[in-house]
Amino acid sequence: MYLYRAIDRNGDTVEFWFSERRNLTAAKRFLRKALKRHSRPEQIVIDGSPTNREAILSCDTADRLENGSRRDLKPLRIRQSAYLNNHIEQDHRAIKRRVRPMLGFQSAVTARVILGGIEMVHMMRKQQAKYACNRQPSLAEQFELLAA
Repeated sequence: MYLYRAIDRNGDTVEFWFSERRNLTAAKRFLRKALKRHSRPEQIVIDGSPTNREAILSCDTADRLENGSRRDLKPLRIRQSAYLNNHIEQDHRAIKRRVRPMLGFQSAVTARVILGGIEMVHMMRKQQAKYACNRQPSLAEQFELLAA
């Protein structure tokens, strides 16, 4: 099982997605989802996984062919290094800290639900939830708004 996560240069969560496998299909699905909801970045920093690189190149080529008639899109710059993705690793630490005491998950469905909740609370703490912008409710109030 694998949790795909993307953050921007400010450390704000861009997108997250849980997959039962870490393969090219899952990486493409996550990347399409992230690019659909958010603007196209100039560069993407990834770890050493070759499937992530293939997915980015594939989605970038398809995106440029699709939008080529309207405007010229520059190719995405891919920076692949074990040290450049330290921001995502540090952000990911909060999720690992919550999951480790659970000793794993019984099923993929359980993992998807729990990780979605953990990510949402993590985003609320970083004040990224849309209802957390105005009057700064407590975490308990934000959770009640979410549950309602």
